[in-house]
Formats: sequence, C-alpha cells, structure tokens
Amino acid sequence: MKNSILDLVENSTFVRLKKFENINLDFKLEQYSITGSIKDKNALYFILKAKEEGLLAEGGTIIESSSGNFGIALTVIGRQLGHPVKIVIDKKTSRSMKKILETYGADVLEIGEEHCDEAGSMQKARMAYAQKIQEKIPGSWYACQHLNPMTSEVHYRLTASEIEKEYKGAPDVIVVGVSTAGQLAGISRYFRENYPKTKIWGVDVKGSRIFTKDRHPYKMTGLGLSFTPPAFNWDLVDRAFCVDDELSFSFCYYLAKKEGLLLGASSGTVIAATLKALKTEKNIKNVCMISADSGFRYLDTFYDEQWLKENDLQIFNEDQCFHKIDTVVEHKRS
Repeated sequence: MKNSILDLVENSTFVRLKKFENINLDFKLEQYSITGSIKDKNALYFILKAKEEGLLAEGGTIIESSSGNFGIALTVIGRQLGHPVKIVIDKKTSRSMKKILETYGADVLEIGEEHCDEAGSMQKARMAYAQKIQEKIPGSWYACQHLNPMTSEVHYRLTASEIEKEYKGAPDVIVVGVSTAGQLAGISRYFRENYPKTKIWGVDVKGSRIFTKDRHPYKMTGLGLSFTPPAFNWDLVDRAFCVDDELSFSFCYYLAKKEGLLLGASSGTVIAATLKALKTEKNIKNVCMISADSGFRYLDTFYDEQWLKENDLQIFNEDQCFHKIDTVVEHKRS
C-alpha cells in the first residue's frame, strides 16, 4: 500500500517485442507512472528542488508552458503539494490533453495562432507568455523545462538507474526521443560514465530544429523544438535520426495491432529510427527504447481517422512501414 500518489512516480516496466528474431528490442514503458508519462519524474524532482532552494514559495503558483504531459504531471504533483498551477498551451494541444489538465485543476491559458513563427511553432511564444505571468505573481515559479538544468539530473539519477537494474548492467543500445534533451542528457551521461560501450541513439521528428536547421511544420507533440535546447550537444549521441509524422504514427498503429501496445507518437518515432539504424549495425543484442507515454491521450489526434483526414495524413500498413524505413534521415554533427 502506498501512502501517497507521489510514491507511484518511479517505475521499471519493460516489455520485449515478439516479432523480431536474433535481437531483443525492448520498450521501457513510462506510461505506468502515476499520471501516465515519463514527465512525472521531472515534475516531482523540479518541484521539490524549487521548494528546497527557495524558488517556489509555500503555496506559490507553479507556471509552465507545455503541450501536455509535463503540464499534467506538474498539475497533479503540484496540487498534491499545495500549489495552484497555470499551464500555457497552444492550438497543437489536443482537446483531451486540455480536458485532462482542467480536470486535474490546472488554470489553462491558450495563446492564439497569431503567435506562430514561420514554421508554425508557438513554443517560444508560449515560453515568453509563461515568463510574463511568473513576473506578475509574487512567490510563483516558472518550471521552464526546456531551459531548466535540472531536466537532465532527474534522468541521470532515476531513469538511467532503472535501466541499469533491469539489464543487470547495460544494454548494447539505448534509444531516446529528443525534445528538451533532458532524458537524453541524463541517460547518456550516466552510461557514458559507467558503461562506455553502450551506444546512445537520439531520435527526433522531421521539421524540428534540434539536429538540423531545415525546419518545417509537423503535427507531432512530445518531440521536436523550434530551437536547440541547452541540454543537447552532439557528444551525447552516437547516432541521430529524424522520422516524419506519417511513419511515426503508422508504427504506433503497427505496435497496437501486432504487439498490443497503444503508445504515444514518439514511440513510433523511436522504433522507426531503431529499425533504420539496425540495418547498418552489427553485434547488437539488446536494445532499450524509451516509450515516454501511453497512446490513450492521443485518441482524438493521430489515432482518430477524421483528424488524420483533416491533416492530410496517411497511415501505412505493416509492409509499407517496413518498406519506408529508408525514409528515416540520419543526421551528423555539422
């Protein structure tokens, strides 16, 4: 029996995919944490540190710019610790994500389309708006996951050790989706220090700014940024890949139908990139892929036929998915 939902934040649930022979492809399923995503760890760690360091007053307001998961985690954990929470969202935030935030008690603030940049992103505008709110509320704290140096520390301390415990050491490869780069930086640093033979592959959505300057609009949430986050540097990765929306979403359908796993969009990105990389790798036995969240939060977006039609997106069948692996783009340090 747990005394608090805060005791349910960490988890070590791994599952091995059954289709693939001669290699162990494993997902680390972060959806079994209390609010359903890997962001629970960040939220709890950030809030406790902010209180400890006097950045967040007792009962002070927590403010964040988020497209969903981190905002939900901050809301649930913050309110359990006695803090009101304000979350800044934009038009890419799904109806279900917004409803979840409101149901948990967040004050949800949505910025308009006039704040879009040339590639259709409103991330910088959301962040600027969150900062303005924080400046007007005494005792409040803006978590700012994209720029917060604590974002890698939590995964160095928690996520990396969960992987180490599961594999009784280290897998041959760890595949991580990149957004704030906190997961990537923390996991990579830990395994670079303790298991230097383990390879780290970073994965992003096509159109994101992190690996390349070639930006364009994309529908993915949970991956991608309109800027390169300070936590990212090329020394963290051995290989880096970008996958487009359609292939990412299609592999999520594949995982649901073939493996019984209803996962968030970034998991489709991760497995597509993994399969592309394995075409040119030898002597790989164990691969750990990070699945950041569940697919249940996306039933009104890429798992919805009408949404796909409205956004002119196609879902590929199994054969098409594996045929289109070659469309995954590998990026190298420029």
